[in-house]
Amino acid sequence: MPLSSLLQAFKSKKTTSGKRLRIAVVGAGRMGQFHAKILSQLPQADFVAIVDSSAERATELAKKYRVMAKSTVETLADVAEAAIIAAPTPTHYALGKQLLNDGISCLIEKPFTETLEQAEELISLAEKKNCILQIGHIERFNPAVIEAARHIDEPQFIEVNRLGPYDPRVAHIGVVMDLMIHDLDIVLFLVGRPVTRVEAFGAKVLSSHEDIAKVRLHFEGGCIADLSASRISLKKYRTIRVFQKNAYMSLDYAAPKLRIYKKKIEIVKGLRDISILSPKLAKKDPLTLELEHFIQCVQEKKTPLVSGQHGRDALSLAREVLANLQIHA
Repeated sequence: MPLSSLLQAFKSKKTTSGKRLRIAVVGAGRMGQFHAKILSQLPQADFVAIVDSSAERATELAKKYRVMAKSTVETLADVAEAAIIAAPTPTHYALGKQLLNDGISCLIEKPFTETLEQAEELISLAEKKNCILQIGHIERFNPAVIEAARHIDEPQFIEVNRLGPYDPRVAHIGVVMDLMIHDLDIVLFLVGRPVTRVEAFGAKVLSSHEDIAKVRLHFEGGCIADLSASRISLKKYRTIRVFQKNAYMSLDYAAPKLRIYKKKIEIVKGLRDISILSPKLAKKDPLTLELEHFIQCVQEKKTPLVSGQHGRDALSLAREVLANLQIHA
């Protein structure tokens, strides 16, 4: 989708329907709790149910938001039109298949699925059942990313750093699928061209998977993107820098904050020849924007900004990175 289309999609947040969307959350873990909290506050949503394989977890969260608790998704179609799948990645395919077959539109957290074949099947099933399928690459809804998209023009070099503390809850996967997949999606989106070559290096430090990874992507047209991801940092550090002809952008995902540096004249002789812009960013948090967009897409049958195809592409690139990853013992 062209960047101009992204910006156009954000101009109208209100749905043309006055009806609230009946929506459930599948997974009562950390991400499920975040989704539940925001859904309970959205006027567009009728938050109806929490689903979790642990009846105790489902009941506890359901009581908090005064919704029903379920242990399976088998009868969810009786009460919900849409669902957020925030359960562990290995369950995404089976849950998505059941819900889509029942005509329930889905927002599936990243990574989309475990395999590309599973992703393709869910994409086809959503089309067959006329359901909306959106993938939870939340950084696409970061106000700094949305604003930066206005100024992107054939990037030549991109540098991304995403560092954070180790979380034992995700020790079953490496840092590429845990953290870097967000940035792989972002650079695919910003560059808008195919990747022609992947170089990747990593190291195991705290787990049995890569805990730090450095990747260089070569794109058709010449753009190069360097990405670093680590989960052995004491502090969160999430930035992206974009270099293109006559301009440079510095973006802080976490703040969020964006600065744009542009040449005023052809030959720069000093700082006075560079303009520095600090655009005013939207105040809403990315998860709220993501959920509002999902609701709007379901109610108006619009293609999401982060479709199943985008989730598949990010997954495909992440798997290619892992296939090329040289691990230092």
